Amino acid sequence: MPLMEISVVPLGTKNPSVSQYVAEAVALLKKTEGIKYTLTAMGTLVEADSVERLLEIAARMHRTVFGGDVQRVVTSIKIDERTDKPLSMNGKIESVKQKLG
Repeated sequence: MPLMEISVVPLGTKNPSVSQYVAEAVALLKKTEGIKYTLTAMGTLVEADSVERLLEIAARMHRTVFGGDVQRVVTSIKIDERTDKPLSMNGKIESVKQKLG
């Protein structure tokens, strides 16, 4: 399964805190069936069955933040996909933990 790290940041808001906007984008994930996600301090990790699905989710999260005083949104994504073996969020973490001992 491909993985995506996504960060959605509104610009030009009246308050420097963006957590309310991040919460709106993450709420969309809660309603999306067939995916796994993990919220982190600097972005959200999403696991889905295809890159196309990840890109569709990224577009929806990006659009969700617009409205009210938000007229500009910067969204950064990284996608990790392997074809030689299964890939998962937990598998990547476990691989590093094994190497740490």
